[in-house]
This record gives sequence, C-alpha cells and structure tokens, in this order.
Amino acid sequence: MRYLLLGAGLQGRAIAHDLLRHAEDTTALHLFDRDRDALDALASWLDDPRVATTRGDVDDAGRLAPLLDASDVCVSAVNYWFNDDLTRLAIDHGSHFLDLGGNNDVVAGQFAQDTAARAAGVTVIPDCGLAPGLAGLLGYHLATSLDDCERVRLRVGGLPADPQPPLGYALTFAVQGLINEYIEDCVVLRDGERRLVPGLSELEALDFPGFGPLEAFQTSGGVSTLPETLAGRVGDLDYKTIRYPGHRDRIRLLMDLGLTASEPVEIGGVAVHPRDVLAACLERTLPAGGDDLILLLAEAEGRLDGRRVRRRIRMVDRRDPETGLTAMMRMTGFPVAVVAHLLASGGVDAPGARPQETVVPAERMLDELARRGIDAEREEADL
Repeated sequence: MRYLLLGAGLQGRAIAHDLLRHAEDTTALHLFDRDRDALDALASWLDDPRVATTRGDVDDAGRLAPLLDASDVCVSAVNYWFNDDLTRLAIDHGSHFLDLGGNNDVVAGQFAQDTAARAAGVTVIPDCGLAPGLAGLLGYHLATSLDDCERVRLRVGGLPADPQPPLGYALTFAVQGLINEYIEDCVVLRDGERRLVPGLSELEALDFPGFGPLEAFQTSGGVSTLPETLAGRVGDLDYKTIRYPGHRDRIRLLMDLGLTASEPVEIGGVAVHPRDVLAACLERTLPAGGDDLILLLAEAEGRLDGRRVRRRIRMVDRRDPETGLTAMMRMTGFPVAVVAHLLASGGVDAPGARPQETVVPAERMLDELARRGIDAEREEADL
C-alpha cells in the first residue's frame, strides 16, 4: 500500500510511525512538507527505506499531482483551510483522501464534492483523528447500539500531566486550530433540533475517575457530522472540551479583550491582527511537548430491551516514553492511520465523501487501538 502524507509536524510524525509499524503491507510512504528541516528530521527518525520526501507547498497542484498519481491514499495533516482544494485534487488524481479536519465550513465544502468522488471511485473522509474523529465514531456507535437514544455526550481533553500557569495548558497541536475551536459557534442537538451555541459556553464541572476536579465547556468542530448522521435518532447531542478548572475563564478574558479577533487594529500606523499576536504569544509562552494525557468520555442514554440505560466508553492515554510520541499525537495520529489503512486495503469500500462514523467499523477501530496499547473501559448501567 502506498501513502502520501502531507505535513511533517507533530501529528504527521505519529501517522507516519503508525503506517510503517502497524500497517504491515505498507510499501511506500511519501512525506511532503514545505519545511526541509522538518522533512529531514522526520525521515531520519523513521529510518525506513520505504520513506521518500518532497519539499513543496500543498497549494502547488503541479508538484502534488504525480505524487497523488502514485499513491493509494493521501493523508492531510496540514492546516484545515487547505483541505477543500486538496480534496478536489485527490479526486482528480484517483487517490483516497482523509484529513484531521476541524472546521465545519471546510468540511461542508468537502462533502459538496461527493458526486465527483463517487464518479472517480474515490473515498473522502474528513474530520479524522481524535475530536473530530474517534470521539464522534464512538458516540455514533453507542447511540446506534440502543433501541432508542435520548442523549449523547462527548467529552475530550488533551492536558499536560503537570499543569503550569498561566493557562494550565500545553500546546499539543496547531495554535490557530486551538483558537478556532474556542471562538467559533458550536453545533448541538436539542430536543432533536440542530442549534448553535457559543464557544466557551455551558461550563460544567466534570469528574473523571483518578484525575480530580475538571471542567468542560463547548468548543467547535468536535461533533463533526454527528448532527446530520444522528438526526431524527437522538434528542440531545453535544461535545465539550475538558480542561483543568479555571482555564475557560482565562480564555474568555482574552476573547473579551479582543485578542482572538481577526480584524486588524492600527498601532503606530501599522495594521496588526490581534489573533496572530495572540497565537505568537501562546506559542512563545505555553510549553509544548512533555508529558501529557488524553481523557475521552463517550456516553449515550436511552432505551434498550425495555430498560433505560446509560452506555459509556472511557479512554485514557499518556505520552509514550519509548517513542517520544505524546498522548495527543497517539490519540490523533493512530486513528487516522487506522482509517488510512482501511481505505488502502479495501476494509472501507464506500466511494464518495463519507462521514467516518457511517463507514468505519467502531469495534475494528477499538481493536486496532488496543493493539497499540490504548484500551477502552466500557460501562453499562440501568437508569
């Protein structure tokens, strides 16, 4: 199986590692990034003769075209705003395509290419990874396992193992994507109706066994396509991000001060974009890497065999000291690699632009993650 991986950053590293280590039939992995140093560092770390590299910009269609022609699957681990055009290019060149997603408008544009993908025999699966991605897959799995589902709750957090001021948070993925999740409106289902609620809203206290008090609040993108695929089947659905207590209020202060705004302000005759300044300050101030952990809770309530029940899946992961892969890299990159391999090997045979939860078998995903040392704790209780 031949893979083209766009992006040699943190998530790209985990995806590449997994495709080479766990997809035993991988014959070629081509890495593409604009940063030659990042490409060389990743290729050196992988130390595998199946790896090739090309330096270039992902908006350079001419440079990407022959690489897509030579690939079974293209995985995008670059910023979300490239994915609509990359989807179109992958379809034109007959390569299956998946990405880490994270933006509702971009994903909608990708689904608008469904007819073209079907005609080309290409499968496009946006919004893979952790959240969006694995969380939604598990939420759908739990909801559809009930005779009648009333409510689905998804709670996910990437946290430093040792939180430090000022935010009790460490950067584990692209900072612009993080800001986006905080400031955009969030899609929920309430009484079966699709609604929008503000990012950072609906703060709640959360107890995750073994981790003390936590908080959770609305962030965008995590529900991905669930409001559509579960429409008419679930009354209430929401996704919230888990953080240490007090984080939401600190981020809200930054927002209230206008520091997340994209509109320029003039300072000393120079136009400055507050969001870009904030992003630069976060990258400079917040720790990156180090020991981290991922907490995931997927929960569905409803009726099963005449009983009201709650079904729940909890997952916890930590940084792997052997490989140096953080929990965020493992829990984002490994599910992406699993889906990529399913596409390449025919384990998913569903041409078109497809929601992950409707074509990827959740139990297969859980089995594959368990093979990588990431286990799921399942619980069922009568209500």
